[in-house]
Order: sequence, then C-alpha cells, then structure tokens
Amino acid sequence: MEPLKTYILTLKLDAENQAFFDEQRQLHFPPAINYLNAHLTLFHKLPDEDYVIESLSTLVQQPFQLEVTKPINIGNGVAYAIESKILSEMHRHLSNLFKNDLILQDRQGYRPHITIQNKVDSSLARALLVKIKENFTPFKVTATGLDLWYYLGGPWEHAKSFSFGQQI
Repeated sequence: MEPLKTYILTLKLDAENQAFFDEQRQLHFPPAINYLNAHLTLFHKLPDEDYVIESLSTLVQQPFQLEVTKPINIGNGVAYAIESKILSEMHRHLSNLFKNDLILQDRQGYRPHITIQNKVDSSLARALLVKIKENFTPFKVTATGLDLWYYLGGPWEHAKSFSFGQQI
C-alpha cells in the first residue's frame, strides 16, 4: 500500500525577491541537503484531500506587501523574519478552516520566516548572521499567491498554484 501523500502550503513571492532568497539559500545552505528553493511556509502538513484545494480555491485575496524585518538565528541556521498583518490574518483564517488537520507544529504560534541556512554548526550560523546584519536594511516583498506541494520525504513536488488578485 502506497503511503498517504500530504501537502505543504507556502506563500508565493514576487519573482525578483524570490530570486534574491533563492540565491541566498544557494550560497549558504549545505549543498548535499539543499533540494528546495527558498520558501515561506504557512502549513507543514495538510491532508491530500479535495476539501483542501476547494478551500484554497475559494479564498479571495489581493497581492499584498510583507516586510522583511531582520535576519534571525534559528539555532543551526539563519532566516529572514517576515511581518505582515494581512499574512497573519490569512494564516489565522486558514488555521480555522483546517483546525482538525493541523499537526502540533502548525498549531503553535506562527512566526513567518524564510530560511537561507540550516543544519550547520551553530558557530557558522552565528558568523553568517553577523555578516548579514552588517549591511541589512529592512525591505518589502509582494505576496502573489499560494503554492501547494506534495511532501516526498525530503524533496517536494509542486501540486497546484493559487494566484492572488482573483478568486483563487
């Protein structure tokens, strides 16, 4: 019997800023385990059920701005912290829709971020954080939609995109 597939839900960013975060990840993430582009995860595990796609398809949302506020230490890596009232409200709405399906990790407080380094020695992470902070200035990115991915035990497979600016 084939194991059940599960989804990961991420926020889609404007192309220019996605390229920036992808480049940062390529530079700083251990190559042997870097098989994903940079991403901002909304939910780590949702069931492969029609109602998930139906719920996301009926969400009405315009593109919106996020603020990249600062680089942060995540223990054995570095991420960029993200702030957006609209993102927080959307996450809260989706959490209510999927409340019966959420794993513990997705029920805990939501702290949006984009990881550019992980699974390295903590001293390397601290050194990168110092380096990035030296020239960092907060900046804005645009959320343009949602991406739904199948989790394949490491790599992900794209399942469906939902674009903002229309009924998605």
